[in-house]
Amino acid sequence: MCTKTIPVLWGCFLLWHLCLSSSQTIYPGIKARITQRALDYGVQAGMEIIERMLKEKNLPDLRGSESLEFLKVDYVNYNFSNIKIRAFSFPNTSLAFVPGVGIKALTNHGTANISTDWEFESPLFQDTGGADLFLSGVYFTGIIILTRNDFGHPTLKLQDCYAQVSHAHVSFSGELSVLYNSFAEPMEKPILKNLNEMLCPIIASEVKALNANLSTLEVLTKIDNYTLLDYSLISSPEITENYLDLNLKGVFYPLENLADPPFSPVPFVLPERSNSMLYIGIAEYFFKSASFAYFTAGAFNVTLSTKEISNHFVQNSQGLGNVLSRIAEIYILSQPFMVRIMATEPPIINLQPGNFTLDIPASIMMLTQPKNSTVETIVSMDFVASTSVGLVILGQRLVCSLSLNRFRLALPESNRSNIEVLRFENILSSILHFGVLPLANAKLQQGFPLPNPHKISFVNSDIEVLEGFLLISTDLKYETSSKQQPSFHGWEGLNLISGQWRGKSAP
Repeated sequence: MCTKTIPVLWGCFLLWHLCLSSSQTIYPGIKARITQRALDYGVQAGMEIIERMLKEKNLPDLRGSESLEFLKVDYVNYNFSNIKIRAFSFPNTSLAFVPGVGIKALTNHGTANISTDWEFESPLFQDTGGADLFLSGVYFTGIIILTRNDFGHPTLKLQDCYAQVSHAHVSFSGELSVLYNSFAEPMEKPILKNLNEMLCPIIASEVKALNANLSTLEVLTKIDNYTLLDYSLISSPEITENYLDLNLKGVFYPLENLADPPFSPVPFVLPERSNSMLYIGIAEYFFKSASFAYFTAGAFNVTLSTKEISNHFVQNSQGLGNVLSRIAEIYILSQPFMVRIMATEPPIINLQPGNFTLDIPASIMMLTQPKNSTVETIVSMDFVASTSVGLVILGQRLVCSLSLNRFRLALPESNRSNIEVLRFENILSSILHFGVLPLANAKLQQGFPLPNPHKISFVNSDIEVLEGFLLISTDLKYETSSKQQPSFHGWEGLNLISGQWRGKSAP
């Protein structure tokens, strides 16, 4: 009996362990995929960034001592300071993914022109001046390891760094340049040795400085007076031979409550594509969490006066005057009235191929307030408004707009044939279509910020609605001007050195 019980207990334990492990799996609300095309463009744009950085940066001083036997000089102490790179060329530079590891950088046959001040001291003479240093055969290789820290920030680490300059030629300037250039060649070897020893520590120092900058990014971003958006990394990047995936939490919270919504994200898989530099998958969970957060924060409750409705009605045969006259036929009103709309549940999000819909369960009340009296309810009914969501990328933001598909009062079927009910349903539908949705769309114009570093713009963007998620395909452009705004607060200080329905990006 005992021998039969033990396997059963072990089986139960394994099942429990599997269930526990699966329940702890966290799936992203946003998945960003960087392709090889992005790395290739990164080489091109990176040269501009590096050139600007190097021209503004001084390299560490080079100090040493050498004996000049042919001049019978026991020693010459030298110090090269104010070392600046004036020009450089790295014609053979590449970036490539290393599966499961990181990104490998490689450059060879590079050259650089450097200017420097110098100071010599020996038993025979002491002097100062300027010099030009030409470097050739510059070679570098290293792997950038990408991980995340405990706060969801990306972190970088330089691994397997190897840097070497094969040749250096020094040319002194000044009154005694002929004398100094005569013993320049013996000094080039120690200069080259010291320089090669400095290169990897310099590069590692820049990576460290960039990490310090990355750690200050605000991955929890205030969107408006109702919500926050969490962009933190939930895992280290996933790297294959052809792309790198970043898994972001992508969840909205009410401003005063950082508890996760009462539903969980589900996994989704980006299609295997490589024509664009960047693919951003935005899960249905992202929009559901936004719906829940705004509902919890009370953002879907609105009261409109007659005047406010008038400002947003389209003045045509379905306009305000026509609607109010219909109301007057049913309710004799001698005073202004108000419309109060309140969502009764979080709006329901549904993403199907080519179709993004938002169903809004709500109640509508028509109110009036006679002079010197309290507010009186004329009528109150529940309804469901079915809307289609239009999408466009403006700048670095995803902007949504709503259009009414169907409006239906929540009534027993037996009452739906009542002529007064049908007339009232048409009236409320018009108020929603011409008065409420324009107000909602005006609010939605601020859009949702998309994750991208400062000075990187989206170009040639395309939006597709797939089953369970939204797919943005885009190329990237590095903006050298200061006009482009950061996608969300926190990225602006980042120094990168230290028929399928489709939406289009706006021109």
